[in-house]
Amino acid sequence: MKSPRRMPAEWEPQTALWLSWPVSLHIWPQKHEAVAEKFAEIAAVASRYQRVNINAAEEAHVAIRNQLRMAGAVWENVWLYDHPTNDVWCRDHGPIFVKEGEQVIVTNWTFNAWGGKFEPWDLDNAAPPRMAEALGLPCDTQSLILEGGAIEVDGAGVMLTTTPVLLNPNRNIGATRADYERVFQEVLGVHEVVWLPAELPNDDTDGHIDNLARFFAEDSVLCVSSQRMPALKENHDMLKERFGSVMELPLPDPVLNSDGEELPASYANYVLVNGAVLAPVFGQKTPDDWALGTLRECFPGREIVPIDCRLLLEEGGALHCISANQPA
Repeated sequence: MKSPRRMPAEWEPQTALWLSWPVSLHIWPQKHEAVAEKFAEIAAVASRYQRVNINAAEEAHVAIRNQLRMAGAVWENVWLYDHPTNDVWCRDHGPIFVKEGEQVIVTNWTFNAWGGKFEPWDLDNAAPPRMAEALGLPCDTQSLILEGGAIEVDGAGVMLTTTPVLLNPNRNIGATRADYERVFQEVLGVHEVVWLPAELPNDDTDGHIDNLARFFAEDSVLCVSSQRMPALKENHDMLKERFGSVMELPLPDPVLNSDGEELPASYANYVLVNGAVLAPVFGQKTPDDWALGTLRECFPGREIVPIDCRLLLEEGGALHCISANQPA
C-alpha cells in the first residue's frame, strides 16, 4: 500500500536551515573559537536566503548572538533554541522531515554516534523531539538507528544510500535491505532504494551518501569520481544504469590530517537553501573551480556560494553534515 507520506527533495522550498552550535569544549579543543567563527559565517550566509534555527544550550546564546553579529547575520532570520547537543552534526542527530499532504512531520530516529564511535551522544539523540515540540509539529519516533546523512531522496520516492553504513552491524544488528526498505516506505514514503557499495577512506560515518552521490533533479544525480580511487567507479556505473543523467563531481586533491591520513573531503557535501547552494571548497583552485562550475550547471538560477570547509573537515564533515533542512 502506498504511503501518504513524502520526504521532500532538498531543492524544494524550505522554512529553515537548522544548525547545532559548537558549544562543547571537547569539539576542536585547540580551535574552538575559530570553529565558532566558521559556524557564524555559515549561519550568516544562510540567513541572507532564509531562516536559520540554532540548537544550543541557553547559557551559550549571548555569546552566539555576538558571534552572529560579528559575522553580519540577517538578524530577523536567526532563531536560537534552548536545545543542548553533544556535537555539531545536525544532519545526523537532527530530525528527518517528511510531509503528509501539507502537514510537516518530524521523524525521530535513534542516533548512536555512527556505531558508538564518539561518546556521549545522549543530548544529540534527544534533540529531534525537542525540535518538534518547539515547532509545534507532530513527532514520529522510530527505534531504527538512522542518520540523515546516510540517505538522499529526489522528492518523488526514490532514495540513494550505501551498504557500508546501513548494513553495518554497528547500526542495526541483523537488519536487511528488505527491513530498511519496508520502514522507508512506511515512514518516509520511499518506493525505491538504490544501494551503492563504495565509500571514501577514513570516513567516520562508514560511508555516508552525502559524500558520494546527490540528486540535483528527478532522474538526475551528481556522483563523485577520482582516478586515484577506482572503487568509486562502481558507484558511478550503477547510477548510470538507473538514472537518465549522471554528472561527475571531482574529488579534491588529498586533504591530510595531522597524522598524515587522508580526510574524507568531498564537493558533494554541499547544502541547498532557498535560492542558493552553499558549496564546500578546500583551498585548491583547479578542483574547487571545477566543482563550483558543475554545481552552477546542475542548479541554474541559484547562487553558488563557496565556503572554505578545511576547518570543518578536520572533524570529518562539511556543510551538509552540520545542517538539516526543514521543508516549507
